[in-house]
Amino acid sequence: VVAVSAGAAHSLALAADGAIWSWGNGFYGQLGHGDTQDQLLPKKVEAFAGQRVVAVSAGAAHSLALAADGAIWSWGNGFYGQLGHGDTQDQLLPKKVETWAPGQ
Repeated sequence: VVAVSAGAAHSLALAADGAIWSWGNGFYGQLGHGDTQDQLLPKKVEAFAGQRVVAVSAGAAHSLALAADGAIWSWGNGFYGQLGHGDTQDQLLPKKVETWAPGQ
């Protein structure tokens, strides 16, 4: 593990191979597993299979990842627009923030 980040009730770990692991409260989808289930043990975020993530950050009930290609991904609670997708929807799976998509 090369980095960790703690939200209000969930945690993220970034492994040396670029994989993200999450655990804790999943009420808003902030764990990135496609559901709202809590995880009592770290679980790999499969949405990033085949990608290398270089940084993670956990907000109160949302999560962010920076990929090696420069793309920013967000998921979890979007009530205040904090996910950066132009709406207030929650995201149960990581979704690319198009404003900074590679090539933009």
